Amino acid sequence: MSKLLKSTCATAILFLVANAATAAPTVYIPLGDANEILVVDAATDKAIRTIKDVINPHGLAMTPDGRYLVAGSNQEKQPGAAALPPKPAGMSEAEHRSHHSPPPKGARITAGVSHVDVIDAATGRSVRRVEVKGAVHHNLVTPDGRYAISTHTTAGGISVINLASFEVVNTVATGLLPNYLAITRDGKRLYVSNAGNNTVSEVDTADWIVTRNLRVGAGPEHLVLSEDEQTLYINNTADGTVSAVGLAQGKVLRTYKVGKSPHGIDLSADQSRLFATSKAENKVVAIDLATGTERVIPLSPAPYHLTAITGTGKLYVSSREEPKIWVLDANSLAQVGEIPIRGVGHQMVVADTPVATR
Repeated sequence: MSKLLKSTCATAILFLVANAATAAPTVYIPLGDANEILVVDAATDKAIRTIKDVINPHGLAMTPDGRYLVAGSNQEKQPGAAALPPKPAGMSEAEHRSHHSPPPKGARITAGVSHVDVIDAATGRSVRRVEVKGAVHHNLVTPDGRYAISTHTTAGGISVINLASFEVVNTVATGLLPNYLAITRDGKRLYVSNAGNNTVSEVDTADWIVTRNLRVGAGPEHLVLSEDEQTLYINNTADGTVSAVGLAQGKVLRTYKVGKSPHGIDLSADQSRLFATSKAENKVVAIDLATGTERVIPLSPAPYHLTAITGTGKLYVSSREEPKIWVLDANSLAQVGEIPIRGVGHQMVVADTPVATR
């Protein structure tokens, strides 16, 4: 090989490596009633494509290899039940059904059926639609890519789908109104928030059994696990707090006041700050975990889901009431952009490397 060719090859390799290292993530945003998933380039905060014909996607996850998106439908139906009138935007499927056919006082909510779509991330096409019991609230894929897990608010637990066979291989009862999920890097311990009984269930994924229930604040929903896996942070929607649970101790070690109806929650890249939204008080809060001091910015109306975008120093925050995503600087919380969307942005997925379309 000539010196010129060697030099050219070396330059090309360095260019590819440098660009791979600095490539901005791709962000996937499920849009609920709009029946779409928006795909955004985090470098420009611009939409690059839309995945259509996904029925009311709320929960969203991605396999570690970036091959599949796993989208859970929040649209539930009762087998054999008469069709309901169209659901108003902003209302959950469970709220809609309860409004038109409320259960007797004291009766438990009865789960219908919904589905999980396994979508080829490159083509945007669903490769399999798996029926599950209960509307899907949020999703997670295990670190080995073997299973997709969904929470089912009306069914009181989670379902486990094998992504090789596309079959539901297990269900686990966790508690009343299960909401969000977090998992350890080795995939052995799964955490599920139960908004209806103020607990977080720890699930052993070897046997798919609940090994302990951790008491937290009132109405726990979204979760984020610290990088060292020692602390689980949980937003408590009914009392406006975030609980910091020491997993070794099995109890709440510290409680942070966030504001009414907290929803989105995440940690900064260096793990030093906790971010949270308060829908009812129209604000985003950044808490310094070493000192407990807060930085607060107003953000209106109704800041909802919040996600730290890997490697960009940005936060994406959706609005529960308007079709947009705010782009915030993670350090100052200043708004640096805005992404127009259709519908409402729910559980966002950040893919560290762009997925090639075909």
